[in-house]
Amino acid sequence: MRQIPTGKPSIGHEDVLAVQQALLSGWLTTGPKVQEFEQAFARYVGSRYAIAVSSGTAALELALACLDITAGEIITTPFTFVATANAILYNDLKPVFVDIDPETLNINPKKIEAAITKDTKAILYVDYAGQPCDIDSIRQIAERNNLFLVEDAAHALGARYGSTRVGAIADLTTFSFHPLKNMTTGEGGMITTNQEKLYRKLLLLRNHGLDKEDKKFGGAWSYNMKLLGRNYRLSDLQCALGLTQLQKIEQLNQKRAAVVNRYREAFSSIPEISVLTVQEKAAPAWHLFVILLRGVGRNALFEELGHRGVKANVHYIPIYHFDYYQTLGFCPTDFPNTEKAFKNILTLPLYADISGEEVAHVIGAVKESIKKLAKK
Repeated sequence: MRQIPTGKPSIGHEDVLAVQQALLSGWLTTGPKVQEFEQAFARYVGSRYAIAVSSGTAALELALACLDITAGEIITTPFTFVATANAILYNDLKPVFVDIDPETLNINPKKIEAAITKDTKAILYVDYAGQPCDIDSIRQIAERNNLFLVEDAAHALGARYGSTRVGAIADLTTFSFHPLKNMTTGEGGMITTNQEKLYRKLLLLRNHGLDKEDKKFGGAWSYNMKLLGRNYRLSDLQCALGLTQLQKIEQLNQKRAAVVNRYREAFSSIPEISVLTVQEKAAPAWHLFVILLRGVGRNALFEELGHRGVKANVHYIPIYHFDYYQTLGFCPTDFPNTEKAFKNILTLPLYADISGEEVAHVIGAVKESIKKLAKK
């Protein structure tokens, strides 16, 4: 039986042509398409600067690295992909998890303040499923405690908070262009900021810490290594794809939103299902569509949907459950909302090119499966 996938990239003829032209240009990496993509991306989100990097994980790692935090704690959510917390560890810092809001599944600002200590240096919040967090509340907490704000917007390209697009709000915002994100460069990521000092440092960090403007050794060939950087560059081929994808991100997001609206309407009368609450100031860029179950086992529904040709998923396994993080001393009972969400959540297929017939099939499969399971 053909399976409807949870996610799928939207690649058109214009994308293929753009990559082909980049291949023939003679610039495969560190060429003009990189800067062109960065400038277009910054214009789109409304930030002063954008720095293209090799992945969303690289974006998170460098965003924290450029803050010059030599020791301390970073507050974040446990209900995210492991890359968010791993980036904290890569920088020799300590992740401190805070429980989530049960209605949005974003980090709960009411829990953040209690987790702040003298060692807290930043708040790294994640826009789960594409919905911005309660940024006003988080920003007020950060300002009162003199903390950096870093936004993991891997799910939220195109989302708005109030009248401002995500990417122009926090000290640093990171994005992912993984194939299943709302737009893709194959693999890739972006960091945005309004602070020139951070921008200049990020340029060095993504390219081995090299400053090619420093002619310390004489001659046009000279350069100097100023920082212990990484090789996190994004190629011209990927940036060429990113440019064409960015040009249609609004259209792609609108298609996703139409699917979400159809799902929400279809499931609104089913007592076994609840969906995420949308905050008043948030205009999500839906990356995931998740349902929360009552009275029906998540794993049973997952299996039943698979039999009916629907490939569901679970986003996410809380980070503290993984063996590596268990060694760091986290206790699941400290995060009751996260635990409840994990036990009852299921992600349904959502991508721009999903057909109306496929959406109808997913809805029918969910309804039939729940009806069958509710009788057991």
